[in-house]
Amino acid sequence: MTFVVPFDGSELAEAALVRAVEYSNALEEGIVAVSVVPERKKYAREKGWIGEDEEYDVEAVVERLREQVRTLAPDAAFEYERIREFPPEARLANRIERLVLEHDPSVVFLGSDNVGRVVTPLTSVGVHVAADESYDVFIVRQRHPPKLEMIDAHEDFYDDAGSPS
Repeated sequence: MTFVVPFDGSELAEAALVRAVEYSNALEEGIVAVSVVPERKKYAREKGWIGEDEEYDVEAVVERLREQVRTLAPDAAFEYERIREFPPEARLANRIERLVLEHDPSVVFLGSDNVGRVVTPLTSVGVHVAADESYDVFIVRQRHPPKLEMIDAHEDFYDDAGSPS
Protein backbone atom coordinates (compact mmCIF):
# COMPACT_ATOMS: atom_id res chain seq x y z
CA MET A 1 0.00 0.00 0.00
CA THR A 2 1.08 3.54 -0.62
CA PHE A 3 0.05 7.18 -0.51
CA VAL A 4 -0.72 8.63 -3.93
CA VAL A 5 -0.87 12.32 -4.76
CA PRO A 6 -2.36 13.62 -8.01
CA PHE A 7 0.10 16.40 -8.82
CA ASP A 8 -0.26 19.33 -11.23
CA GLY A 9 2.23 21.68 -9.59
CA SER A 10 -0.42 23.98 -8.11
CA GLU A 11 -0.17 25.38 -4.59
CA LEU A 12 -2.74 22.92 -3.26
CA ALA A 13 -1.09 19.97 -5.05
CA GLU A 14 2.15 20.97 -3.33
CA ALA A 15 0.33 21.16 0.01
CA ALA A 16 -1.18 17.69 -0.57
CA LEU A 17 2.26 16.27 -1.41
CA VAL A 18 3.76 17.82 1.72
CA ARG A 19 0.92 16.44 3.84
CA ALA A 20 1.55 12.99 2.34
CA VAL A 21 5.24 13.34 3.29
CA GLU A 22 4.32 14.31 6.84
CA TYR A 23 2.01 11.33 7.25
CA SER A 24 4.43 9.04 5.45
CA ASN A 25 7.18 9.91 7.91
CA ALA A 26 4.90 8.96 10.80
CA LEU A 27 3.35 5.87 9.22
CA GLU A 28 6.22 4.63 7.02
CA GLU A 29 4.22 4.51 3.79
CA GLY A 30 5.67 5.09 0.34
CA ILE A 31 4.53 8.01 -1.80
CA VAL A 32 3.87 8.28 -5.52
CA ALA A 33 3.00 11.58 -7.20
CA VAL A 34 1.10 11.13 -10.47
CA SER A 35 0.50 13.65 -13.25
CA VAL A 36 -1.36 13.66 -16.53
CA VAL A 37 0.09 16.15 -18.99
CA PRO A 38 -2.04 16.98 -22.03
CA GLU A 39 0.02 18.12 -25.01
CA ARG A 40 -2.22 21.09 -25.71
CA LYS A 41 -1.21 24.70 -25.04
CA LYS A 42 -4.65 25.69 -23.75
CA TYR A 43 -4.44 23.31 -20.78
CA ALA A 44 -0.82 24.30 -20.08
CA ARG A 45 -1.83 27.97 -19.96
CA GLU A 46 -4.85 27.24 -17.73
CA LYS A 47 -2.56 25.41 -15.28
CA GLY A 48 0.00 28.22 -15.33
CA TRP A 49 2.65 25.92 -16.76
CA ILE A 50 3.38 28.43 -19.54
CA GLY A 51 2.69 32.12 -20.15
CA GLU A 52 0.42 33.58 -22.83
CA ASP A 53 3.17 34.03 -25.43
CA GLU A 54 5.34 31.12 -24.34
CA GLU A 55 5.90 28.02 -26.46
CA TYR A 56 4.80 24.76 -24.88
CA ASP A 57 7.62 22.31 -24.28
CA VAL A 58 5.91 19.26 -22.77
CA GLU A 59 9.17 17.67 -21.61
CA ALA A 60 10.22 20.89 -19.85
CA VAL A 61 6.88 20.98 -18.00
CA VAL A 62 7.23 17.32 -17.00
CA GLU A 63 10.75 18.02 -15.74
CA ARG A 64 9.50 21.03 -13.71
CA LEU A 65 6.79 18.87 -12.14
CA ARG A 66 9.35 16.14 -11.40
CA GLU A 67 11.67 18.71 -9.80
CA GLN A 68 8.85 20.13 -7.66
CA VAL A 69 8.12 16.61 -6.40
CA ARG A 70 11.82 15.91 -5.79
CA THR A 71 12.21 19.17 -3.84
CA LEU A 72 9.18 18.61 -1.58
CA ALA A 73 9.31 14.82 -1.33
CA PRO A 74 12.79 13.51 -2.17
CA ASP A 75 11.81 9.89 -1.49
CA ALA A 76 8.60 9.97 -3.52
CA ALA A 77 8.27 8.37 -6.92
CA PHE A 78 6.99 10.50 -9.79
CA GLU A 79 4.96 9.06 -12.65
CA TYR A 80 3.27 10.86 -15.47
CA GLU A 81 1.31 10.18 -18.60
CA ARG A 82 1.35 12.41 -21.67
CA ILE A 83 -1.88 12.59 -23.61
CA ARG A 84 -2.43 14.23 -26.98
CA GLU A 85 -5.93 15.52 -26.50
CA PHE A 86 -7.33 18.18 -24.20
CA PRO A 87 -10.11 16.07 -22.73
CA PRO A 88 -13.07 17.22 -20.68
CA GLU A 89 -12.35 17.22 -16.95
CA ALA A 90 -14.19 13.91 -16.42
CA ARG A 91 -11.97 12.10 -18.94
CA LEU A 92 -8.87 13.76 -17.54
CA ALA A 93 -9.96 12.62 -14.08
CA ASN A 94 -10.38 9.07 -15.39
CA ARG A 95 -6.77 9.10 -16.62
CA ILE A 96 -5.53 10.39 -13.27
CA GLU A 97 -7.63 7.85 -11.41
CA ARG A 98 -6.21 5.04 -13.55
CA LEU A 99 -2.68 6.13 -12.59
CA VAL A 100 -3.76 6.34 -8.94
CA LEU A 101 -5.30 2.85 -8.96
CA GLU A 102 -2.16 1.29 -10.44
CA HIS A 103 -0.57 1.81 -7.02
CA ASP A 104 -3.36 0.29 -4.92
CA PRO A 105 -3.33 3.33 -2.64
CA SER A 106 -4.19 3.21 1.02
CA VAL A 107 -4.88 6.95 0.88
CA VAL A 108 -5.02 9.51 -1.92
CA PHE A 109 -3.90 12.96 -0.79
CA LEU A 110 -5.83 15.42 -2.91
CA GLY A 111 -5.20 19.16 -2.97
CA SER A 112 -8.50 20.85 -3.77
CA ASP A 113 -10.40 23.83 -2.50
CA ASN A 114 -13.74 22.62 -3.84
CA VAL A 115 -14.01 18.87 -3.24
CA GLY A 116 -16.71 18.03 -0.74
CA ARG A 117 -18.72 21.21 -0.93
CA VAL A 118 -22.45 20.86 -1.25
CA VAL A 119 -22.21 22.61 -4.61
CA THR A 120 -19.21 21.55 -6.66
CA PRO A 121 -18.26 22.74 -10.10
CA LEU A 122 -18.65 20.17 -12.83
CA THR A 123 -15.12 20.93 -14.04
CA SER A 124 -13.28 19.72 -10.96
CA VAL A 125 -10.93 16.80 -11.55
CA GLY A 126 -10.80 16.37 -7.78
CA VAL A 127 -14.53 15.69 -7.54
CA HIS A 128 -14.16 12.73 -9.88
CA VAL A 129 -11.02 11.33 -8.24
CA ALA A 130 -12.52 11.69 -4.76
CA ALA A 131 -15.67 9.83 -5.81
CA ASP A 132 -13.92 6.44 -6.09
CA GLU A 133 -14.70 4.35 -3.03
CA SER A 134 -11.79 1.90 -3.38
CA TYR A 135 -9.43 4.18 -1.41
CA ASP A 136 -9.62 6.79 1.32
CA VAL A 137 -9.16 10.42 0.36
CA PHE A 138 -7.37 13.00 2.45
CA ILE A 139 -8.43 16.41 1.16
CA VAL A 140 -5.96 19.25 1.65
CA ARG A 141 -7.74 22.59 1.33
CA GLN A 142 -5.03 24.96 2.50
CA ARG A 143 -1.31 25.24 3.15
CA HIS A 144 -0.82 24.91 6.89
CA PRO A 145 1.20 22.64 9.17
CA PRO A 146 -0.50 19.50 10.46
CA LYS A 147 -2.43 19.95 13.68
CA LEU A 148 -1.72 16.49 15.08
CA GLU A 149 1.14 16.35 17.58
CA MET A 150 2.27 12.97 16.26
CA ILE A 151 2.82 14.41 12.76
CA ASP A 152 5.99 16.49 12.30
CA ALA A 153 5.70 19.47 9.96
CA HIS A 154 7.75 19.38 6.75
CA GLU A 155 11.07 21.14 7.41
CA ASP A 156 11.13 23.43 4.38
CA PHE A 157 7.50 24.06 3.46
CA TYR A 158 6.34 26.34 6.27
CA ASP A 159 7.98 29.42 7.75
CA ASP A 160 8.92 29.69 11.45
CA ALA A 161 5.54 31.12 12.41
CA GLY A 162 3.80 27.99 11.16
CA SER A 163 2.21 29.64 8.15
CA PRO A 164 2.93 28.71 4.57
CA SER A 165 6.23 29.83 3.15
